[in-house]
Amino acid sequence: MKRCQWVDLENPLYIKYHDKEWGVPVHSDRKLFEMLVLEGAQAGLSWATVLKKRNAYKKALDNFDFNKIAKYSNAKQKQLLKNEALIRNHLKISSTIQNAKIFIEIRKEFGTFDKYIWAFVNYRPIQNKFRNLKEVPTKTPLSEKISKDLKKRGMNFVGPTIIYAYIQAIGMVNDHQTNCFRHEEIAKFSK
Repeated sequence: MKRCQWVDLENPLYIKYHDKEWGVPVHSDRKLFEMLVLEGAQAGLSWATVLKKRNAYKKALDNFDFNKIAKYSNAKQKQLLKNEALIRNHLKISSTIQNAKIFIEIRKEFGTFDKYIWAFVNYRPIQNKFRNLKEVPTKTPLSEKISKDLKKRGMNFVGPTIIYAYIQAIGMVNDHQTNCFRHEEIAKFSK
């Protein structure tokens, strides 16, 4: 069974994430927020590090409940910074709280974050046909546009490279390589 070249075949978490989750269109606001937090947490680190810590994040961040996270106190933020199971970066932790507040504002404006984010692709995933990893961009005009809008609204850790990884993860773009068994399975979501 062929998989995308970025998958660490020695890491069961990577394989499971690739085979079951990466690139599948996401429309749950809670899940969209979870992936935004995790992609931001990854900045400067490997995705393997984030996958290992994902369950700890889920537990520490009230199952990624953005309504609760937006109300976190300074004391709760300090508690998170002491949690060795998380990536203990002050800017990343504080941006999670700030981004939850902005996420809620976007939901008030658009009804759901799902409606906001998927409007950038007219509610249909972009089907790329990359044959090898070197062809896959790290950012695109689309990720730059989304990044600019999120930053204007006050979000942090949403640069164009992070946002491109985000829109890959949530299935707005299908970047499974054409020889990967998931490419055609994921392509069915846009038909």
